[in-house]
Amino acid sequence: MSGTEVPVGIELAGVHRWFQDHVGDVGAADELQIDQVQGGHSCLTYIVRAADGSKYVLRRPPVGHLLASAHDVLREHRVITALADTDVPVAPVVGACEDPEVTGAPFYVMAFVDGPVLHDRAAAERLDIAARQRAAESMIDVLVALRDVDPDAVGLGDFAKRSDYLGRQLRRWHGQWEAADTRPMPGMAPLHDWLVENQPEEGPAGVVHGDFRLGNVIHAPDGSVAALLDWELCTLG
Repeated sequence: MSGTEVPVGIELAGVHRWFQDHVGDVGAADELQIDQVQGGHSCLTYIVRAADGSKYVLRRPPVGHLLASAHDVLREHRVITALADTDVPVAPVVGACEDPEVTGAPFYVMAFVDGPVLHDRAAAERLDIAARQRAAESMIDVLVALRDVDPDAVGLGDFAKRSDYLGRQLRRWHGQWEAADTRPMPGMAPLHDWLVENQPEEGPAGVVHGDFRLGNVIHAPDGSVAALLDWELCTLG
């Protein structure tokens, strides 16, 4: 890798062999440049640069023991593959590998989408005022486009349980709160009870991203959304 250290979670020979088989000639193994993207607290993300300068993104679970249902990158791969022909902007999928022997865990690869992630004020201020306004409007447009996706029509009808989405969310986060409760907050219990008792009537189930925020969006120079990332919490609801 041009004299650089191979990142944790990458077995260079296996990854190089997979790229040769599924992408094409990317050069010799030591010509692959693989850099881990810093930040985030979930799946590991790497930028892979081939000898000809083309760039890809590889996603795999964290290193170490994981729960069977946690960090399922193949599930994430299924979602963005299903959304490829919709109005929801996602990175083009290159392929997926289910064999953990290749680099220690399943992974999938996307084409690299260039553009800023507006993770802080400084990043946002690199866009002009018009682009910042467009960024906000475009994110709303993406939510609308996602809501318009029919799970059955794109092959996601069996992706997750479709009913009682709000109830499931309330039970999940109430359990998380109880597990992490470190100081008295007497208002939490009545707030939870009120939310349970006042759930609105649910409509037809759609695709829910699960972590929709600026940090999971790549923007184009004009502020429009170029790709919505990190679908590991996606569900139906």
